[in-house]
Amino acid sequence: MTLPRRLPDAPPAGTPMTLRRSLDALYDAAARLAALFMMGTLAMVLTGIAGRLFAFHVPGTDAYAGYSMAGAGFLALAHTLKRGEHIRVTLLLEHAGATSRRALELGSLAAATLLAGLFAFYSVRLSLQSWQFNDISTANDATPLWLPQLAMAAGTVVLLVAFADEFVLEWLGRRQHAKADAMHHE
Repeated sequence: MTLPRRLPDAPPAGTPMTLRRSLDALYDAAARLAALFMMGTLAMVLTGIAGRLFAFHVPGTDAYAGYSMAGAGFLALAHTLKRGEHIRVTLLLEHAGATSRRALELGSLAAATLLAGLFAFYSVRLSLQSWQFNDISTANDATPLWLPQLAMAAGTVVLLVAFADEFVLEWLGRRQHAKADAMHHE
């Protein structure tokens, strides 16, 4: 008598595969939010154009278009990094041996993680201080500035996580290096 073959259970919570899926979901969620902010930018620009064409005015459309554009840019940073779409100067890496290349990659990722950490710290701090001081926009929309700054703070925190992720993957030798193709010129 043979027993039916049992499929392996899903990995328990906390395993590397679960962490990998969680990180990828975080990057994808930030990218989706960035897309929503891009749609917000489009909506504000179209509202401004329609207002000029049909003689009505919606105050603050320029400011909200700017807030949305900034939010989209910051929230898309980590997703762009993880897809290998950030601009990289690979002149040294192309001519380095395997050991030198790995050392350059680790050094670059360590520096980038440190800089992303500082960027995230000061972005979160800026948003918190704007909230504490009740700082508002000087434009006619009078928006509390901590609201649009939240997208910047969130985007920089997710970017920090993505750089730390890349550093750990490189350290463990599991990082996927993007291949240059005809569409990418570095």
